[in-house]
Amino acid sequence: ETAALVFDVEVDDVTPEMRAAAKTINFATIYGIGPYALSKQLGTSVQEAKTFIDSYFERLPDVRRYLDRQIERAYEEGYVETLVGRRRYIPEVKSKNYNVRQFGERAATNAPVQGSAADIIKIAMIEIHGALQDRTDGTRMLLQVHDELLFETPADAVDDVAALITDRMECAFELAVPLRVEVGAGASWYECK
Repeated sequence: ETAALVFDVEVDDVTPEMRAAAKTINFATIYGIGPYALSKQLGTSVQEAKTFIDSYFERLPDVRRYLDRQIERAYEEGYVETLVGRRRYIPEVKSKNYNVRQFGERAATNAPVQGSAADIIKIAMIEIHGALQDRTDGTRMLLQVHDELLFETPADAVDDVAALITDRMECAFELAVPLRVEVGAGASWYECK
């Protein structure tokens, strides 16, 4: 949906390349990356990257308001919070050095989003760990990388384990929008993608 908005096309007309670019634009914009850095990531001109950012905020004005509120909160209260109330103190916003202040503002917009994602995956991991304790097939959680979890399970248990993991991850935290999980299976981590 974000790709459809950014590229002004119908959802059914979004290509995999548009989706990948929209994902980059989405995260880069939320994390405060400017047109120059975004142009490098997308392989476009700085002007085109600026147009993407402007279009993003024009079509999603609530995102801009949310990010601005986080910056205001950092200035007023000295911290921002994740969805579960974990605080990230940001003294940098009070710095006399412009670059340090800018870093603080980027941290103020980044910390609640990335921190909340980290909180949610940890909650899911605890739930999954508990559910796996009841299994006798040796399924185990091996690794977490950002928003991905890697498991080892017998081949004949993949479907059952995938359903369990999907349920626990999608129900880890109640939000106004649904959490969605994609599952892959294979003999190696590479094959799971």
